[in-house]
Amino acid sequence: MVTDGEAIEVLTDRLTLRPMPPAAAALLPGQRAACADLIGAVLDDAWPLPDVRGVLARQAVSTPGAAPFGIWTMVEQASPIVVGDVGFHGPPDDHGVVEIGYSVVPSRRGRGYASEAVGGLTRWVLAQPGVTKVVAGTVPGNGASERVLEKLGFTRTEPMPGENRWASSGRQ
Repeated sequence: MVTDGEAIEVLTDRLTLRPMPPAAAALLPGQRAACADLIGAVLDDAWPLPDVRGVLARQAVSTPGAAPFGIWTMVEQASPIVVGDVGFHGPPDDHGVVEIGYSVVPSRRGRGYASEAVGGLTRWVLAQPGVTKVVAGTVPGNGASERVLEKLGFTRTEPMPGENRWASSGRQ
């Protein structure tokens, strides 16, 4: 598993994915310039989006070893601007399952960044000891998010009230 103090970075074709340092999460949403300095990238005006704002407090108190199972920033390599986030709802459960979530700022949607980030982070997490499967949830009618998961080989599982559920095929 990930150890304290270990620097982690996942590179995709156009993105650099990094776990958000707890100290950076503690600075948001108010202290954007200080957060940008800690992350080492410019923050898009729309980031963080509302869905990730709700979990910043949890990321802010995570230990360095647990931070990789929380929020990761998506940094566009060409700019370098934080264009979204991807990450997990926590460490693997007793069956080795982790849940992934993701969002891209409106100005960068439609470029394949979500697919790139989810694919890269899914490959990374499935290579971690004890992780056997990645699951995800989508709001019914969110076709773009569902296409991301379908493209990456996730299959639809039993829905929950107000949410479609997806699962990876396991180790890839």
